[in-house]
Amino acid sequence: MEHAADYTMWALFARATITVKLVMILLILASVWCWALIVDKWLQYRRAKSEQAVFDRAFWSGEPLDGLYEEIGPDPAGRSQRIFAAGMTEWRRSHREDGGLIAGAHARIDRSMDVAIAKEAGELQKGLPVLATVGSTAPFVGLFGTVWGIMNAFIEIAEQQNTNLAVVAPGIAEALLATGLGLLAAIPAVIFYNKLSADSDRIVGGYEAFADEFSTILSRQLDS
Repeated sequence: MEHAADYTMWALFARATITVKLVMILLILASVWCWALIVDKWLQYRRAKSEQAVFDRAFWSGEPLDGLYEEIGPDPAGRSQRIFAAGMTEWRRSHREDGGLIAGAHARIDRSMDVAIAKEAGELQKGLPVLATVGSTAPFVGLFGTVWGIMNAFIEIAEQQNTNLAVVAPGIAEALLATGLGLLAAIPAVIFYNKLSADSDRIVGGYEAFADEFSTILSRQLDS
């Protein structure tokens, strides 16, 4: 009596050709990498939102801006604080020894905060292109593994000259596993890329709104 073929995931992987195995391993590693990035970005964005909320409360608490700057220092840990510090540092550098302001101070302060925002945006978005790349390429990598596996399955059928389903099914199942792994890697990558990109845009938008408000406050002081 013949034993039933083993169709567990491990058995399908073990029976696959070396090329299909390499494709499967690549897709599994890509999936693990994506999930590590997703968790890291989620924690990073959560900290950024919390820091932003805490700093906004401190900024609008009525405390003098010079006092707040002295409290956090020129190189603070928080992202919102770094944008504020960039503006305040340039504000102080724009004062002459006699207390007057050097011409063009407002434009330099705006540029300083814009540079700080760009740096923070770059840090927040670091890693997101990996999710986009995996999301767009993983299905095709899996499809390549499937095509290769099916090609070898048909070669085996031709060599055995047997089209019995019991002969055809294992090779097809092994090949289709590669496509399944490709989709398993791609679907979460696409979903979380869209979600994390939107979260990043909202955080950066908050930084830009704060910089505009801060610039308006400094502009009033310049005019007065």
